Amino acid sequence: MQQGLIVHAGAQRLGRQDLPAIGTPEATDTHKPIPHATLVEAIIDALAYRQLHVVRDEYAVTADGMRLFGFLELNIEHDGVRLALVFRNSHDKTFAFGLLAGYRTFCCDNLAFHGEFVAIAKKHTKHVDLVEVVGVGVDRVQRHFEHVITTLDAWRGFELADAHAKAIVYDAFVAGQLAAPKHLAGDVHRHYFEPEYEEFRPRTFYSLSNAFTSAFKALEPVRQMEVTAKLAPFLAQYQ
Repeated sequence: MQQGLIVHAGAQRLGRQDLPAIGTPEATDTHKPIPHATLVEAIIDALAYRQLHVVRDEYAVTADGMRLFGFLELNIEHDGVRLALVFRNSHDKTFAFGLLAGYRTFCCDNLAFHGEFVAIAKKHTKHVDLVEVVGVGVDRVQRHFEHVITTLDAWRGFELADAHAKAIVYDAFVAGQLAAPKHLAGDVHRHYFEPEYEEFRPRTFYSLSNAFTSAFKALEPVRQMEVTAKLAPFLAQYQ
């Protein structure tokens, strides 16, 4: 059973085959929403053109179908993780179409993002060239993959004193520096100090990052994606 995007009330996890059934608002003179299915097809085509192939994909959509997050695992593996492209799209102008690099940890199916969403198309208008816009975004993410691998290797070698790890968890939840539900603080602490997987027993920055993403699995899928997207910028200040 896949554990990546857990479904709760108010949001749905969908397969790629379900995306065409999601309604798209009518276009106006200034805003032409791009159907989620059309966008996903364009992203996958852009990846294939660059010899990047999707080996697993997951989608989370809000109950009204207005906001979509996607996680596309690619045929690039490195020391226990598989690199991925993450994207978000909205019909209600909540946020612009954006992409960033991500990865999935093999041993526990954790989703992790690296960096922040970069707006690729700030407005959906009738003049937007979807193929060009998506191609630019994919190229940006692809250039970032090498940095992701370098960072992961550095995190595995970045040992943390227990007091330092506790201080980071405190900053995240008690001091409110991470926009995540405060009740998850105890789960992060448990996943870090009582890890379920041998890979996370070393007290390292990598293990702490996975303690956060393990705790985030308790959230509904869209919220999980939103909070996970905020984790990397938060952790960056401690690197």
